Amino acid sequence: MSSQELAAAAAHDASSPLERVRDIAVGALRPRAPDIDRKGEYPVDILRALGAAGAFAQHHRGFGATNEIDVGAAIDAMGVVAEECLSTAFCVWCQDAFGWYVQNTDNESLRAALQAGAASGAILGGTGLSNPLKALSGIEPLRLRGRRVAGGYRIDGALPWVSNMGPGHYFGVAFALEDDPGHLVMALARDGDEGISSRQATRFIALDGTATVAVGFRQAFIADERILADPVGPFARKIRPGFILLQTGMALGLVRGSIALMRNLPENVLNVNRFLPVGPGEIEDRLFAAERSIAELASTPLDESRGFLKTVLEARLEGSALALEAAQAGMLHAGARAYVEGSAYSRRLRESYFIAIVTPATKHLEKDIALLGSD
Repeated sequence: MSSQELAAAAAHDASSPLERVRDIAVGALRPRAPDIDRKGEYPVDILRALGAAGAFAQHHRGFGATNEIDVGAAIDAMGVVAEECLSTAFCVWCQDAFGWYVQNTDNESLRAALQAGAASGAILGGTGLSNPLKALSGIEPLRLRGRRVAGGYRIDGALPWVSNMGPGHYFGVAFALEDDPGHLVMALARDGDEGISSRQATRFIALDGTATVAVGFRQAFIADERILADPVGPFARKIRPGFILLQTGMALGLVRGSIALMRNLPENVLNVNRFLPVGPGEIEDRLFAAERSIAELASTPLDESRGFLKTVLEARLEGSALALEAAQAGMLHAGARAYVEGSAYSRRLRESYFIAIVTPATKHLEKDIALLGSD
């Protein structure tokens, strides 16, 4: 699909945002998914088109189809993308998470400056919260430190993984004050700004097309106008359920894609596959149950109760488990054709492991669920 065709699909007024997203996913993304996977191509043109189609707008009040915060619609759009390519779907989640920060900050001037661009994809961004989430759960120390200066903060440290990045892209950061390490501040930084440098991160077995970089801060200046929350605590409690719930779109889409791969095998293969213990029917039953549960949770994404958070974490964990099982079932159903280099089945398997280890990873989820259950 050419850039002109992408633009036309994104802007087609006669269809819903989800239909426009599906047109782009099937027409433009599906044929490019192998190169995104093998060559690490960052599909920025597709992301821009998805933004124009409304994929990033649904959880922004005043910008989506309902003009309300519709996390369920954002998850649905991400899922359609994930049916074809998890690298692109992860970039969608990064953009959605960046937008979730902007939607929920009390910094009205920052929201006014960035929200329309975040919702449309004109301004791209990443998350940057892998380390802070682990730090808040006691898994690793916070990597960034800041000191107060006139008009903002000077930041030092490094983040090893920040995705959906490029010159001028925004991303979230959380830092502790040098003179008060227990006081955390959250802000938006921008790649290429004063004191901020990035370099390509390690090569991965999958999702190399996600523009993932290591970011260094050397006396980087963060202006007061970029502060999302000070202190972090109340803001983190507010955004955490939606932040994690949005990730389930990746799992749901990968599972649907794996089911389709299993069902599209030749008839003679399908006849033998019915003897396997797990098939597309069993996976689909669990998928439908997960979709219902996630849709219900997505209707109240700003619920800050501990019970709600625990249920969100459990849904996220179930999504990871189901993605792993669906992708492995796909390998077994396809047999030798799945073991050929470059097969869609093996790509889906590698992608499923990413869902299980991206922050919050399986062990992180299990820890937090156990802690919430013990209270």
